[in-house]
Amino acid sequence: MGIKIRLVVMSFLQFFVWGAWLITVSNYWFITKKWGGEEFGAIFSTLGLASLIMPAITGIIADRWVNAEKLYGILHILGGLALACIPMVNHPGTFFWVIFGAMLCYMPTISLSNSVAYNILKTNGFDVVKVFPPIRVWGTIGFIAAMWATNLSGNKASSNQFHIAALAAVILGLYSFSLPKCPPLKSTSRNATWVELLGLNAFKLFGNLKLALFFIFSMFLGGALQLTNMYGDVFISEFATIPRYSDSLVVKYSTIIMSISQVSETLFILAIPFFLKRFGIKKVMLISMFAWVLRFGFFAYGNPGDGLWMIILSCIVYGMAFDFFNISGSLFIETTTDSRIRSSAQGLFMMMTNGFGAIFGSLASGYVIQKYFTINGRTDWHHVWLSFALYAFVIAIAFAVLFRHEHDSDAVEAPVH
Repeated sequence: MGIKIRLVVMSFLQFFVWGAWLITVSNYWFITKKWGGEEFGAIFSTLGLASLIMPAITGIIADRWVNAEKLYGILHILGGLALACIPMVNHPGTFFWVIFGAMLCYMPTISLSNSVAYNILKTNGFDVVKVFPPIRVWGTIGFIAAMWATNLSGNKASSNQFHIAALAAVILGLYSFSLPKCPPLKSTSRNATWVELLGLNAFKLFGNLKLALFFIFSMFLGGALQLTNMYGDVFISEFATIPRYSDSLVVKYSTIIMSISQVSETLFILAIPFFLKRFGIKKVMLISMFAWVLRFGFFAYGNPGDGLWMIILSCIVYGMAFDFFNISGSLFIETTTDSRIRSSAQGLFMMMTNGFGAIFGSLASGYVIQKYFTINGRTDWHHVWLSFALYAFVIAIAFAVLFRHEHDSDAVEAPVH
């Protein structure tokens, strides 16, 4: 099996694990378990808490001591075991700790999968900016396949979604041990400082104003991403309480409608090399931010009837919103940091987006929705989505003013040490 095909399999399974439950857990929580909204915000904060703790640490370990592909495999196996335990939980407090354990294992594998892919591709003489996006697109296809499998099997509100995810995680963990070796560089000198010995060099990137701003705005965009993951599917599902939409196929197969977002991703991922070369990271990130404004704005006015086209358009622009931020950001970090700290730097990027960003997005949104947009137990989704759109617009304007970056389409970025 060729190197690129092997990485395609890794990417597919990486996001199949997540797609099996991430979008549908809200249905399990609210419809099956009938647990509270504020507690649900805490559940999604586990993604952020785990991303604060683990990606940077595992990146350091992969840079300094353990083969990245082995660490990647171990984490997936442990995470799969934790996911398999979730159906046995019958209390929201216990659910929090079990899902937190699963996220401690899963979240660092996102950045590790990038590091493993970049390492293997470079070792085999490939140009990562051109070759990686077509490989990564299979991760999105895996996410779509998992969403469809969960919805079409009748498990979008069932505990079986966690069994599906657990099985895929264990399979991926075992598979990763067959990947080419990605050993740590171990380039620390005899007179190295304790910072270098612990592999904390990547945190020095915050001393570079451009990268510091990049990380900060990544955090704010990470918050926007969590809003979509948390509320998108349950927003459509709740139209079932309105008589004229109760029998709608859109409501019944809400997860499949939401998967249009991931289908859109597959197209925009392939466009990333062109956009990065033609426009540079600043303009690509700005495109992403304004796409978030449209994502939330279309949701605000959409419905399963005559407003279905708005929901579909919202899902289409999501592909641009997510990819131009997440994938382009990862490639920007890869091409602007020293090779000795790249796993650590990818971990920092993950920490800011799915760490601080996820915590901020999940807890703040849970509080705001409960306090300002919930009336007699019903959520005013129209104003919820409008407030999210305003949030994304403010972030876009601030980024345009504050982030300074001169793009040269013919130059290769100089690594930051």
